[in-house]
Amino acid sequence: MAAAVKSAPEEPLVGTTISDADSKLSAQAKAHFEKYARKNGSGESYMTEEEFVNAIVPRDEDFHKIGREQYGILFRVADRHKVSRINLQDWAIFENLLNKPDAEYQIAFRLFDPDGSGRVKYDDFLKTYNLNKGKDGIPFDWDCEWATLYMGGKRQRHDMTYPQFTQMLRGLQGERVRQAFHHLDKSGSGYIEPEEFRRIIFEIARHKLSDHLLDNLHTLCNISTGSKISYADVRAFENVIREMDLIDLIVRSAVEKSVDGRITRIDFLTEAAQTTRFSLFTPMEADILFHFAGLDEPLGRLSFDSFVKVLDASWQAPIKVIGEMTSEAAHKASTTTGNLLYRILESVYSFGLGSIAGAYGAFMVYPIDLVKTRMQNQRSQRVGELLYKNSVDCAKKVVKNEGFRGLYSGVLPQLIGVAPEKAIKLTVNDLVRRRFTDSASGKIWWPYEFLAGGSAGACQVIFTNPLEIVKIRLQVQGEVAKSVDGVPRRSALWIVKNLGLMGLYKGASACLLRDIPFSAIYFPTYNHLKRDYFGETPQKSLNVLQLLTAGAIAGMPAAYLTTPFDVIKTRLQVEARKGDTKYLNLRHCAATVFREEGMKAFFKGGPARILRSSPQFGFTLAAYEVLQNLFPMPGSEEAVNKKAAAARKAKARGEVAGGETGLPLNRNRGAMKLILDLDGDFGRMGRPPKGWTPPALGRANAKT
Repeated sequence: MAAAVKSAPEEPLVGTTISDADSKLSAQAKAHFEKYARKNGSGESYMTEEEFVNAIVPRDEDFHKIGREQYGILFRVADRHKVSRINLQDWAIFENLLNKPDAEYQIAFRLFDPDGSGRVKYDDFLKTYNLNKGKDGIPFDWDCEWATLYMGGKRQRHDMTYPQFTQMLRGLQGERVRQAFHHLDKSGSGYIEPEEFRRIIFEIARHKLSDHLLDNLHTLCNISTGSKISYADVRAFENVIREMDLIDLIVRSAVEKSVDGRITRIDFLTEAAQTTRFSLFTPMEADILFHFAGLDEPLGRLSFDSFVKVLDASWQAPIKVIGEMTSEAAHKASTTTGNLLYRILESVYSFGLGSIAGAYGAFMVYPIDLVKTRMQNQRSQRVGELLYKNSVDCAKKVVKNEGFRGLYSGVLPQLIGVAPEKAIKLTVNDLVRRRFTDSASGKIWWPYEFLAGGSAGACQVIFTNPLEIVKIRLQVQGEVAKSVDGVPRRSALWIVKNLGLMGLYKGASACLLRDIPFSAIYFPTYNHLKRDYFGETPQKSLNVLQLLTAGAIAGMPAAYLTTPFDVIKTRLQVEARKGDTKYLNLRHCAATVFREEGMKAFFKGGPARILRSSPQFGFTLAAYEVLQNLFPMPGSEEAVNKKAAAARKAKARGEVAGGETGLPLNRNRGAMKLILDLDGDFGRMGRPPKGWTPPALGRANAKT
């Protein structure tokens, strides 16, 4: 047993140098190095600091408040031999370092341990710190009681091991807050001005916070009765930003348990107490979290989207204003103009997606629509035998007499016309629903749902009627050509010219009677099916099959119940043939059909209409929502959330821009965040001056 233990490979200690044996380089990482490296006279590849920065932080990446040039400080870690260049072996060692679970701390440790001794000496640490700290920053006393506990006092300094160094970094930000507050609180009252608090946070944590937090730091004083900020406020805020990851988990859990996807301060504290055993949040910390999350929505009940602006350091305001408005009136005018322009663009966006979705839905069910039209136009009192016994017989005879292409007679004008028709319907429904939806609860009163759907149906008639009259005449002329000799086939353009503007709106009243109740029934049914049956919530999105099913089911009652109006519209819009009754208007048509053919005639083509309208609107609505998810409106909340979610996923996988995964960019960023906890100006000062010689320079004799 003892022998087995001795032969087992040992896990290398953290904080020790990485040997060449550990630096196995993948083909992808090697290719990444060669992509950015330059070659010397002998053809060997190497990187200077400039190429190194280009390789680890692509130019099109968002660095989250960290200046791209600051990443050059990591070059000092990769440049093991202090010769201002690295070779492929150095690159392999640096990449191997990034793959360690504690990579961020390892990189920070090596920056202050240039000779690779495994210990950080006080003099080396202070020299590196002084070379990189900002000149105008709030001073930090490294001879304070807190620092002496880690590195000893002036009489007896001691080196820090890797575990000691990492623990020192862990508590550093809290000590910086304490010293900064004491420095700015000249009177010793325990209070500072909002501007002074903002300065503290900008210096110690700007690299970790979102635009939303940074822009509103001065409002922290609003949670208390006075106009100043206490030390307790500052420490509570520091605790919140330190525990962002834990807060994220608690908020997500609480939101998922909420009925409407929103939570209160009490909900958060309750969930925190149930989720954690020891990391309890104080009421002041909860107040601060909800204050900053609810600045734009001061209702007490907040959705997860409100917290994202606080929790996600990469969150940025969707619209950035260039320059500052000095006039309040000019600012209001700018806001109004921007909102108007955005609403116009939003309508164009909805119209475009609705057009694509509508054309797709119409094409998928067009053969059923053709059969429906021919069945509705077939009159029971016509001389001779009926052309079609039922819908199936109709479809067979169309294919037999006119070929498979006959099922798509008139499809082109249908696709051209259905695009704006469906776009208007979807856009108007969305606009009216949004207008009457309660922003706090996300709910809408059911009469307003019918109003939204009915309004959408009424607005679409301007496109629907001309489209349908042309489509119907194209659909029935195939059967006329087979039954009557010498009847020429007419094009859509000929039909439009022959009808004229007034003729294109023949049967418009029947079209309104059909489309208004159809949409008034369809849209509320569709939305309730999604929410009440399939369980859609702000946190749960439905898949394509669920959307398609909800759309198809909602279309069934809407299609069948409006069939009588569709029959009347069809009879009015089809050109009467010899021996057929000519209908004068809607009332005359309805009375004549009832007298000559009975009540049953009003539901001719009803099954075909269900088979057509139900899947058509299912395909259309499903396509519309899928397109909205795939291509969210730029600048919209959905687009911002989608971008943030993608960024979080990429960050979790360790990806860099362009799909390259050789170097996990998030590890480099994480290391920079640790280093910037010391001072936000680290890396801005460039490389050390020539007069400064690192302790390890004497041992550097490697080839590059």
